[in-house]
Amino acid sequence: MGEEPAKPIELSIWIAARPETVFAFLIDPQKLVQWLGVAADLEPRRGGSFRVDMNGRDVVRGHYLDVSPPSRVVFTWGWESGEGRIAAGSTTVEITLAPSDSGTLLRLQHSGLPAPDREAHARGWQHYAERLKARAEGRDPGPDAFAAPEHRHTNPDS
Repeated sequence: MGEEPAKPIELSIWIAARPETVFAFLIDPQKLVQWLGVAADLEPRRGGSFRVDMNGRDVVRGHYLDVSPPSRVVFTWGWESGEGRIAAGSTTVEITLAPSDSGTLLRLQHSGLPAPDREAHARGWQHYAERLKARAEGRDPGPDAFAAPEHRHTNPDS
């Protein structure tokens, strides 16, 4: 498509849990779906597959570039269907975890997104970071409005 990638999404959130606890929610499929998506098939090792069914229809697919317990996970990200501008594995998500004030500082960077998709993904990552925080702290984040089948990953204006 030739679009220039947007500035990377960057967010930070403090979680009242140890990095080891938070890390498990990034690589264990049963724990990941407690905050992101409805099903996951993960092979958390360099070159392993990363596949998350977000809502029973839209599937994110990529592969792991780095898995360094309990401090760093990097994987590629895109839509398996090939719809829209973000093909499977065409963007990169890096999550780092650092001990901080008896908890964990999570930093997320999502790079390579086309500019028109940046805002929706920034909202999505903020939403899911809050859900991850709740789950890692032992709280129920409640139903995921973004996992409803009617919530589509595509921009209705595109």
